[in-house]
Amino acid sequence: MAPNDSAQTTEEGREPRAGRRMATRYAVPVAVAGVAAATIGLVPALAATGDPELPKISAQELIEKIAASDTEQLSGSVKITTDLGLPSLGGLGGAAGSALVPKGGAGASGSTADPNAKLMELTTGTHTLRVATDGPDKQKVSIQDDAAEYSLIHNGDEVWAYDSASNEAYHATSPKDGEHGQKGAKGEHQREEGAGAEGAPATPQDFAKEALKASADTTSVTVDGTARIAGRDAYQLLVKPKQSGSTVGSIKIAVDAETGTPLKFTLTPSSGGKAVIDIGFTKVDFAKPAASTFDFTPPKGTKVTQAEDHKAPEASEVPKAGAGAFAESGGQKVIGKGWNAVYELTTPEGTDVPSATSGDLPAEAQSFLDALGDKATGAFGSGTVYKTRLVNALLTDDGKVYVGAVTKDVLVKAANEAK
Repeated sequence: MAPNDSAQTTEEGREPRAGRRMATRYAVPVAVAGVAAATIGLVPALAATGDPELPKISAQELIEKIAASDTEQLSGSVKITTDLGLPSLGGLGGAAGSALVPKGGAGASGSTADPNAKLMELTTGTHTLRVATDGPDKQKVSIQDDAAEYSLIHNGDEVWAYDSASNEAYHATSPKDGEHGQKGAKGEHQREEGAGAEGAPATPQDFAKEALKASADTTSVTVDGTARIAGRDAYQLLVKPKQSGSTVGSIKIAVDAETGTPLKFTLTPSSGGKAVIDIGFTKVDFAKPAASTFDFTPPKGTKVTQAEDHKAPEASEVPKAGAGAFAESGGQKVIGKGWNAVYELTTPEGTDVPSATSGDLPAEAQSFLDALGDKATGAFGSGTVYKTRLVNALLTDDGKVYVGAVTKDVLVKAANEAK
């Protein structure tokens, strides 16, 4: 979703070979959906009445206010509405892997409470959440349905997820310092690895920071009046790409006038129509949540899946699917800058890219891919562009992947330049 520049004031029982082919076939659309899911995250969407009169503030001052905000304690209700233009995921089942799981389906662990299964539900439709946070060590998100509730709780080193509909729970332990990567701060580890969010943005502040990662010559940032969000006075920051070719039309961030905390995030596509993402608080309280909010004991009779109970296949057994697989298998480079940045990835070594008529996939999965896919040709050769209203990806027949929040034309241009 966001450009890759620094912030400025003006801006996813057959033969092994067939298995590898299926994994790669899914990898790009999974990666596209995964990026979209990560863009959505588990956060806030709507509630405005009246435009309050507030002291004048410049875009520079408002960005500085967001950056200086130290809000770590809050609770509230959230509404998420998303329209990525994705076809229904309901008929795919487990064949697509943990990142393409239908509503009520199980993730890679086999548990319906696995957060990886639940996150995909947020890529379409409207959802009501309850959120609470008390610093980097304690967060809770509950997704409310008509007759059930799903909760994700991070409390210190413990991560619990509970699905009341199936009476299943998923338990994991957050990595200790130094176990993953080179991050030194405990809070940084837990915000990325904890709560099962798989590195997705976890607060409106995260969305705002991503949206503002742009350079002065590619982005326009202005103050677009005021608003009343969840009973709070807020300034509205309007972010627009100056470049053509981005799928992002504009981003509006409502910023709490008192605390500098982003309260609402709305992304409108350059293609027009309703927002791709509309995320915001309907109720918010900046008081410290009760400690009991983050306590969890599985109810009697609950089926509990421990994260370590599900051993992932070794890399030599089954190729990894998803965006990470490409990065690990040959690195990546960035073509272009700002909102038109395109990431070039390479499919895992030795993996074949099946054609659209290869017959490797179940009919439902093939139908899903066909709905996303659009043939493309150029100096690079030929391939397929997988589309959403926000993130698009070009998979070439020779195993390259080009992905970004850009149009098909920009992807083809990048592929041609890289040839």
